[in-house]
Amino acid sequence: MLKIKEAIVVEGRYDKNTLSQLVDTVIIETKGFGIFKDSERLALLRRLAGERGLVVLTDSDGAGFVIRNFLKGAIPPRQVKHAYIPDLFGKERRKRQPGKEGKLGVEGMRPQVLEEALCRAGVTFLDRAAGEQTPHRALTKADLFAAGLSGRPDSAQRRQALLRRLDLPEHMTANAMLEALNVFCTYEDVQRALADMEIEKKT
Repeated sequence: MLKIKEAIVVEGRYDKNTLSQLVDTVIIETKGFGIFKDSERLALLRRLAGERGLVVLTDSDGAGFVIRNFLKGAIPPRQVKHAYIPDLFGKERRKRQPGKEGKLGVEGMRPQVLEEALCRAGVTFLDRAAGEQTPHRALTKADLFAAGLSGRPDSAQRRQALLRRLDLPEHMTANAMLEALNVFCTYEDVQRALADMEIEKKT
């Protein structure tokens, strides 16, 4: 069981059930879009964010990003960390049909994938020494420009290709992509993926 300082917010009770088997911390549900009209729950999230920090862990589909973006605007950014799960297609066992976009949600992720997502988000593990939580070199907008991921006619196409290669959600603006790269990948991961893209382009 991973002991984490920050509270974690997820979309629903099945997400919470899955995560509670992995982490020891406060886990709050948004109850889907219910958070939009639930002022008491939002007040609780704001208090948790101020007292211990908050990690947003929503599904990688469009609905998940709508909820994530709402919380981005409702809670001071310095108090929030964002954890992203990869775009994986499939169906959770309890469901008869896949979701609208056919992607697995938080509840369908393996524990190792969820732990990696939390690590990339920079959560504070209370049962790990500080040396085990070494921050990695962050990507910048200048890095994206140098790699042709912004500022070129084919930049949007290159960004989409990179997101697919890294199994990152497709519903992202350029700024959101930069944030996701910094929480889900290392600088070296991105450089390797870009190098592989160039090799494929030449062959």
